[in-house]
Amino acid sequence: MLRNEMYCHREPVLLESGEFLPEVDLAYTTYGELNADKSNVVWVCHAFTGNANPSDWWNGLIGDNRFFNPKEHFVICMNVPGSHYGSTNPLSVNPETQKPYYHDFPLLTIRDVVTCLELLRKHLEIEKIYMLMGGSLGGQQAQEWSIAQPEVIENLILFSTNAILSPWGIAFNESQRMAIELDPTWVERHPKAGIEGLRVARSVALLSYRNYQTYNRTQSRDEGQVNFFRASTYQNYQGEKITRRFNAFSYWFLSKMFDSHDVGRGRGSVAEALKMIKAKTLVIGISSDHLFPPNEQAFLAAHIPGAQFVEIDSDYGHDGFLIEFETMSKIIADWCGC
Repeated sequence: MLRNEMYCHREPVLLESGEFLPEVDLAYTTYGELNADKSNVVWVCHAFTGNANPSDWWNGLIGDNRFFNPKEHFVICMNVPGSHYGSTNPLSVNPETQKPYYHDFPLLTIRDVVTCLELLRKHLEIEKIYMLMGGSLGGQQAQEWSIAQPEVIENLILFSTNAILSPWGIAFNESQRMAIELDPTWVERHPKAGIEGLRVARSVALLSYRNYQTYNRTQSRDEGQVNFFRASTYQNYQGEKITRRFNAFSYWFLSKMFDSHDVGRGRGSVAEALKMIKAKTLVIGISSDHLFPPNEQAFLAAHIPGAQFVEIDSDYGHDGFLIEFETMSKIIADWCGC
């Protein structure tokens, strides 16, 4: 049974910046049942605009008759603080002012997310995580958590992610923030502020999630066509779609969280930080991923002790980790000997 739950932490949470969140609500889902010795925990970290229900967006990996079956595994996923889907975010009321945070929401880093993951883990009295996995922003969280708590994480699967966000990734994020900031309503303090800018930001993002080959195949133009192109319609559709399910404040702040990712910060170097991971690790990349190119996943595997790297040949670009379920399931099965 899938359960939507909430952990309300009513004490201040110290952030990496030195600021505090006065308190934090952490929305999460659980799927399946925890066994007697709590050895069947599969913890999923979601990506940028994902929610806490991985059976929504990873239903080819998680769910009935899937590789991670709730009849065998206890699946947990926490909504990232700052996100739109239940956890404390810029639209939440600041208990110190009794008004929504909006632009005053503190900048959160990936390490701040890990602080919250630890709060939830301890609340649930889970001592060991059998399997931790995540893709993209979720993979960044999973790395940081495995470095911060190497004795807790037993197995680790990283999809389409990196050890430090590249200047290329930061540039895409900044372009999206510029679109939001140029919306005249962005300066206003209401939930729909910046929503038209968000529409454009998502259109920019789609270019990094897919690639030239993907658009040629799925958004092809007809011979002789001079207007009303499929690619144009697709960009507008995706922009409209995000405005119906997200808010510009969360999008802006989560993109800043993305930028913060650097496992080597304060740990000597990226390579030294990755050596701290003790979990048995599988790293999966997508051949056509231009946002998180597979050389970044190869780097992870080369520096995490004993890690294995597998590259999937796919035309779906960065979004391949949300699409290539059959291939990913086979790779995971071979890796774990299941």
